[in-house]
Amino acid sequence: MSPVIRAAVFQTAWTGDKESMIQVHERAARDAAAQGAQVLCFQELFYGPYFCQVQDPAFYAYAERVPDGPIVKRFQALAGELGLVLVLPMYEEEQPGVLYNTAAVIDADGSYLGKYRKTHIPQVKGFWEKFYFRPGNSGWPVFDTAVGRVGVYICYDRHFPEGWRALGLAGAEIVFNPSATSRGLSGYLWQLEQPAAAVANEYFVGAINRVGAEELGDNDFYGTSYFVDPEARFVGEVASDKETELVVRDLDLAKLREVRDRWQFYRDRAPGAYTPLTAP
Repeated sequence: MSPVIRAAVFQTAWTGDKESMIQVHERAARDAAAQGAQVLCFQELFYGPYFCQVQDPAFYAYAERVPDGPIVKRFQALAGELGLVLVLPMYEEEQPGVLYNTAAVIDADGSYLGKYRKTHIPQVKGFWEKFYFRPGNSGWPVFDTAVGRVGVYICYDRHFPEGWRALGLAGAEIVFNPSATSRGLSGYLWQLEQPAAAVANEYFVGAINRVGAEELGDNDFYGTSYFVDPEARFVGEVASDKETELVVRDLDLAKLREVRDRWQFYRDRAPGAYTPLTAP
């Protein structure tokens, strides 16, 4: 495998219905593959609106089985056709009444590799997620893909450093953070937390955020998706804060060894001193 991989993230606005939203993402995958991308991550809850702006059980209908539901199967076929690793942020139904905010990971041959379930679930105005999701119970999996070792953290997770570190300890080379985050709330954190996580844990981060205001509320999703390297440098330009955009960037994985040899953060950890971090 080449140490340089071409990675992509896709930000877009809600189209108004599920099927057209899926089709937008299928076209984005084809466009990414045409540009030579080898891995692509979509935004949080990619095929729907960000329905957590309200508390309405009608939106439970967006949940489906992972990996046995129709959307995962549809994108498995597309991944295999395009030779593209896909990260699909989904609404997952494990069984009726047991629902998770989940990302499914599909390898470039179309095989299903596994899933990550969002661990930290907010319950604040405009982000009523505990109404819809149980806290994840998947731990911090890292997936061996055709492009290397890929991890996933989802939106609100990014405020908690422990999971970022767990992904690094498990060998992640790229961590994707699909999000739905709004301009008035978290803009000051968006270009701070994820570059800091990339530096502290010495891997690449792909940050994805949807764009636009949706009919369910006044959250204004500000896009500005990006890739950042383990020296906190943006890889190319940050995406638009208003428009749909596919971001495709080359990531030199050789930089991981260079940075880790320089700083030795993993050598100098002191896990024996961290017991208070696990206290309730």
